[in-house]
Amino acid sequence: MNTPPSLPTSELLPGPRFALDRRVCVIANHWGARRVVGAFFGMISRLGDGVFWYALMAALAAFGGRRGLSAAAHMAVTGLAALLLYRLLKRWTRRPRPYRACPGVIAHVPPLDEFSFPSGHTLQAVGFSIVALAWYPSLAPLLLGFTALVAASRVILGLHYPSDVLAAIMIGSGLGGASIWLIAAPL
Repeated sequence: MNTPPSLPTSELLPGPRFALDRRVCVIANHWGARRVVGAFFGMISRLGDGVFWYALMAALAAFGGRRGLSAAAHMAVTGLAALLLYRLLKRWTRRPRPYRACPGVIAHVPPLDEFSFPSGHTLQAVGFSIVALAWYPSLAPLLLGFTALVAASRVILGLHYPSDVLAAIMIGSGLGGASIWLIAAPL
């Protein structure tokens, strides 16, 4: 993939507090350069773009009766709130993606937007999972596994730093939890 010229790293991620973030990003990204690894995590990332979540919402609505329809609507409302929140945060923080700012990192897939913080894929995955699990706890093995893979894919593919993903996990958890509290999903 063609990438824009790298920006000076020292201006974007100064000091030792980002050293571990950069180091983990480079190591994960190099691992993702392996053909099978890159293809697998590229597919996971693509599914995490929305395909998996929309399919889950459609399946819940179609086969879950009234409860499934309510769960799907709850997920959709939470997803919309997550979308608005992470877009606002990205515009406010304007953190460059690792492949632009961190020497040795390449983007294995094209990004959906310009900025890195927070990981929108991870934020959405965590928020969707929390809401779906409030309605259908039996989905835990599938959703927790998929969400973990989505989070890992963002670093492996060179699109996010680990701190972008960790922050998105916290934000998505808060958003999902608040959504459950506000909408009072049956537990």
